[in-house]
Amino acid sequence: MRFCPKDGTRLKPKQEEKKQPKLVCEKCGYSTAMQVALKAESKKASKVKPKATASIKILGEEAEEIRPLPTTSIECPKCGHDTAVWWMLQTRGGDEPTTQFYRCVKCNHTWRHYA
Repeated sequence: MRFCPKDGTRLKPKQEEKKQPKLVCEKCGYSTAMQVALKAESKKASKVKPKATASIKILGEEAEEIRPLPTTSIECPKCGHDTAVWWMLQTRGGDEPTTQFYRCVKCNHTWRHYA
């Protein structure tokens, strides 16, 4: 995708009869040959190096013990277990309080508490 150097508008391809295709700015009329633009983009793309992404992989029994959410002591209404993870979301308007969700660590039952 190319942009007009004059006003920043996106250039659109335009094919005229018996002429080379061009990229044209519909706002100011700037145009450039499509092949020139494609060559410039391919040179840029060849210089860009992919970013290394780090990922964490946990194997074995330790994976089951990791809980990314905080836990609290609250009784599950389904199984009676006394530990659950919790998180908060803004489920209603911005002037309303957040809704707190709980999920039992034993049976995975999820319920909510309105503040």
